Amino acid sequence: MNLKIQIPFFIIGLILFSYGIAVAIKVKYLGVHPWDVLNIALYDKFGLTIGTWSVLFGVVLVLVSLLIDRTFVNIGTFINAVMVGTMVDFFLWLDVLPQASTLIFDVLVLLLGVVIMGIGGGMYNAARIGSGPRDGFMLAISVKFGYSISRVRIIVESIVLVVALLLGGPVFIFTFIYTFIQSPIFQASYKVCTVWVEKLSGATTKKVISM
Repeated sequence: MNLKIQIPFFIIGLILFSYGIAVAIKVKYLGVHPWDVLNIALYDKFGLTIGTWSVLFGVVLVLVSLLIDRTFVNIGTFINAVMVGTMVDFFLWLDVLPQASTLIFDVLVLLLGVVIMGIGGGMYNAARIGSGPRDGFMLAISVKFGYSISRVRIIVESIVLVVALLLGGPVFIFTFIYTFIQSPIFQASYKVCTVWVEKLSGATTKKVISM
């Protein structure tokens, strides 16, 4: 691997991932990802910003992951925890995102957000600089207690969703099918980007050696 190749993939992936979240939030009445439902609910109830709550939870999950199994925590995890929430707030502040309109248009906007999130998530994970704080947290629990990753994800996100629902978060049909749409896109993006990161890293290394 080559950091000159990994870092651009990591940063662009985080930007796309954050932009996708911001796009989905603009049509939040259709339902968003459980973690975003929680962030929105806390924002509506206690103030601050949606991105600030994302950062706070990200940092807390990183610290908990360090206590459980620090294998899945590195510098990229901390960068992820801070950058995503900050950039979501930035994109929402710019107010250049698609605005809620008709139901059909809003569904297309939400699907666009999901696709962008999937592509971005695949990109920054393929860079192998650090997984997101939520992914690292679930991986740490999976290894520590011997549960499958899918089982841990279902349990954790179900708890998050219940708490968010009790706080009055925007839960609707897409909240429950989000993962089923995003996961295949994430997986495809991860595979393609991994190939490109390895190929470009190899080409860069050969060029340096030949010089």
